[in-house]
Amino acid sequence: MTAAVTLSPVNSPVVGSIRPPGSKSITNRALICAALATGTSYLSGVLESEDTSVMTDSLLRLGLNLTHDFSRQTIQLDGCGGVIKNPNADLYVANSGTTIRFLCAALAACHGQFTLDGVPRMRQRPIGDLLVALRQLGCDVQSLNNSDPLCPPVRIHATGLNGGVAEIAGNISSQYLSGLMMAAPLARQDVELKVNGTLVSIPYVKMTAAVMRSFGAEVDDRQLHSIRIRSTPYTAAQYEIEPDASAASYFWAAAALTGGAVKVQGLGPSSLQGDVRFVQVLQNMGCVVNYTSEYLEVIGPQQERGEKLRGVEVDMSDISDTVQTLAAVAMFADSPTTVRGVAHNRVKETDRISDLATELIRLGAEIEEFPDGLRIVPPEKVNACEIRTYHDHRMAMSLSLVGLRAAGITILDPDCTSKTYPNYWQDLATLTGCGIERSDRID
Repeated sequence: MTAAVTLSPVNSPVVGSIRPPGSKSITNRALICAALATGTSYLSGVLESEDTSVMTDSLLRLGLNLTHDFSRQTIQLDGCGGVIKNPNADLYVANSGTTIRFLCAALAACHGQFTLDGVPRMRQRPIGDLLVALRQLGCDVQSLNNSDPLCPPVRIHATGLNGGVAEIAGNISSQYLSGLMMAAPLARQDVELKVNGTLVSIPYVKMTAAVMRSFGAEVDDRQLHSIRIRSTPYTAAQYEIEPDASAASYFWAAAALTGGAVKVQGLGPSSLQGDVRFVQVLQNMGCVVNYTSEYLEVIGPQQERGEKLRGVEVDMSDISDTVQTLAAVAMFADSPTTVRGVAHNRVKETDRISDLATELIRLGAEIEEFPDGLRIVPPEKVNACEIRTYHDHRMAMSLSLVGLRAAGITILDPDCTSKTYPNYWQDLATLTGCGIERSDRID
C-alpha cells in the first residue's frame, strides 16, 4: 500500500501569513560548528525533520552531549573541541546530502575510525571530489562502494587535517566546499580551498561562511575561487536559525498561482539564504513583491484586472532547490518558461530534471529537456493524475501546488515531506484553505 493525498482546488485567492520551520541548511551547518566548538552552544529555531534528525543522531552516536527541546525548537550542544568521545562509530545518514558531506569532512579533522552510509539512493549520490580534496589535506578516506567508488559508503581513518591547499570542483555540489570550509578551522595550519570551474549555489557557500563566523571562525571568502580559513578553533555561541526559504517558496508560489497575497515572516532582504531570491523570479512572472525587515510578501497577478502569469527564462544555478516550485507556477503561465544552470539537480534526492519532466508531461505540459535544465510549455488544461514523488520531498511539496488550481491532483508518498517539513500538509491546508484528502493506493 502507498499513501496518497488528493487536493481540492481553492475558490478564492490565498491570503495570509506564515512562518515556515527553521532552515535545514542553516540548522545542519550550525550543528557542525557547535559540535566542533569548545564550550556549550544554544541553538534556537531548530528544524525538526529527517535530515536534521540523522545529523543529531549521528552526533549523539559520536558521544556528544546534546539536548533537543522539540516544543521550543532549541538544542543545547556541548562541543567536543575536535576530540570525539566515541572514536569508532558507524553512522547512518539516510538520504541527507548535507549530513554525509558535512560529517565526512568534520570527522576527517578529528581522530578515529568512522563509516558513513545511507539509503540505496545515497549510494548513487557522488562524493568522490570531496574525498579527493580531503586526501590533499592529509586525510585517509575512501569509498567502500565497489560498484561506484565515487559514491558512499565512506570509511574515514582520521588523524586530523594537515591544512594547506586543496582543490575542489565547483560544478557538482557546493556542499563539498561547505564541508571542507567547516572542517578547516581544526586543521594544523591555515587552509586554502581552490575552486575549479564554475561554482554552483554560491549563496550556500556564503551562508556557510556566515555561520562559521558566528562560532568564531576566520573566513576570507571575498574571492570565491580561492577561500582561505585560519587555523583558529571554534567557540560556542548562541545562534538563532531563520525560517527555511526553500519551504517559503511554496507559499509565495501559492499567492502567485491564486492571485493572493502571502507574507512569510522571519525572512527579509538580509537573509542568509539565497532562495529568498525566488521572489524575484515570481516578480519577473508578473507578481508584486514587498520587502520588509520582518517579512517578504508576494502578491499574485490580479485576474480581474486582466493580469496574468508570464513565462520566464532564468538561470537558477544559485537557487536550484526552487526549480520544482517554479515548474508548478510555470504550468499556469501564458507562455513557456525555460530553466538553465541546474545540471547539479540531477544528483539530488532524485534526478530533479528528468523526473520532474516526466511528471510535468503527465500533467499535460510539453517539455524540452536540456543537460542543465528544461523548457516548460504550459498546457491549455492541466490533466488530473497521480504524481509520483520519487521519495523526493521537494517533488511532493512543489507539485502539490498544481492542485490549488487544477482538480484531480493526487500526490503519492506524501510523507516524504518529513525529510525537511513534517507539517507541510497541515500548514498548506491552513494557509490556503484547500481540501486535502488522505488515502491509500495499492502498489
